[in-house]
Amino acid sequence: MGGLLIRGGTVVNADYARRADVLCADGLIVAVGENLEAPAGAETLDAGGQLVLPGGIDPHTHMQLPFMGTVAADDFYSGTAAGLAGGTTCIIDFVIPDPHEPLLGAYQKWRGWARKAAADYGFHVAVTWWSDQVHEDMGTLVHQEGINSFKHFMAYKNAIMADDETLVNSFRRALELGAMPTVHAENGELVFQLQKQIIEQGITGPEGHPLSRPPAVEAEAAQRAIAIAGVLEVPLYVVHVSCAESADAIARARAAGQRVFGEVLAGHLVVDDSVYRNPDFAVAAAHVMSPPFREQRHQEALWRALQAGNLHTTATDHCTFCAPQKAAGREDFRKIPNGCGGIEERMMVIWDAGVNTGRMTPSEFVGVTSANAARIFNLYPRKGVIAAGADADLVLWDPEASRTLSARTQRSRVDYNVFEGRTVTGVPTHTVCQGRLVYARGDLRAERGAGRYLKRPPFGPVFSALSRKARLTKPTAVQR
Repeated sequence: MGGLLIRGGTVVNADYARRADVLCADGLIVAVGENLEAPAGAETLDAGGQLVLPGGIDPHTHMQLPFMGTVAADDFYSGTAAGLAGGTTCIIDFVIPDPHEPLLGAYQKWRGWARKAAADYGFHVAVTWWSDQVHEDMGTLVHQEGINSFKHFMAYKNAIMADDETLVNSFRRALELGAMPTVHAENGELVFQLQKQIIEQGITGPEGHPLSRPPAVEAEAAQRAIAIAGVLEVPLYVVHVSCAESADAIARARAAGQRVFGEVLAGHLVVDDSVYRNPDFAVAAAHVMSPPFREQRHQEALWRALQAGNLHTTATDHCTFCAPQKAAGREDFRKIPNGCGGIEERMMVIWDAGVNTGRMTPSEFVGVTSANAARIFNLYPRKGVIAAGADADLVLWDPEASRTLSARTQRSRVDYNVFEGRTVTGVPTHTVCQGRLVYARGDLRAERGAGRYLKRPPFGPVFSALSRKARLTKPTAVQR
């Protein structure tokens, strides 16, 4: 039979933690229980004193992304390999068509790039324009290609920004198909005007970036997207929530019974906006991403939203550009390619800042780093849980071990680390992906092309427009 037996650890799922062994074979978890016997030829891994967690899922990455005149430094191999070293065994990346580019053509292009991935992957597909062809392509992507989420950029005017007409048309189509709309919530027109104003004031360095994207700009877009989704009665997923105002908008909607899900980046939980005032341009520019890092008060608000269940997933928005690429905006912050890293560090940072501080339990950690993303994007129970029949994606976690995060030791190809110098306690010692040991105490064994494309089925009747037909039909005339 062969396979892998992980013996002596404490299995931690989103709903329970208990002492158990885990037997894997043929890429799947075969059994979870005490005192399991290793079949002939099976490798045995001692997890004594450690936790055994489901492999992490990063629902927001941009590997090999062509953006702002350049291409991200991490491709699908280097980025997913870095993720494996940090316990992330699955990503959901983004297909981003150019304006007027067919969605299917862009999707096929990204599928080609992703064939080198070392870990499993899926895609969200961005809707950057609208036409009958986009309407048709969305159906093909859902029914034939296993796409069940569509992204909408409310920012980046004159590039990939979706206006309200596009949002309404795409949200309505997603509802028909049983797919989830997602939004990058920033008011693109306000950002565009504020950028011009700040440049005219003579502020050209990275410090101008957060000034052009204040919290109100994000909050307005989040509230607008939530309102549109509410009118159309379609669920909504808001990516990289970075400020208290956006988190509050999600909380209000959820309290009113609306299905709105929120995502927060590891960076927004622990990094503040002082980075943009660093006198070293390279350091400040390295942190330019959108939405930007915020004042410290927002970090505590985001943690509270995670604890309250109004933010559900943690991600990285991993989109890496090296110093020479960032230097394109040395004289104009608007030209600095937006993006940061973090796929290797995400789980360590969240454990250290979340579990070690008492903000969350180990099971809640599993929820926000794996299980919730699997549930929201219809990968559960294939992913996000340690149970018989699930994919054998596992992480052995030492809650007592420490590591100092640095660009000098990371696996990403980028030349900086937004968590530079941060010492964390709680690190992965081993990562298992598809039943194979791919990381063992610093030895990364990632295999180019081993990753599988994950088709995600559409959602069930709760997402369907059929239930609304009775309310949308013309009422019977009153008899007099």
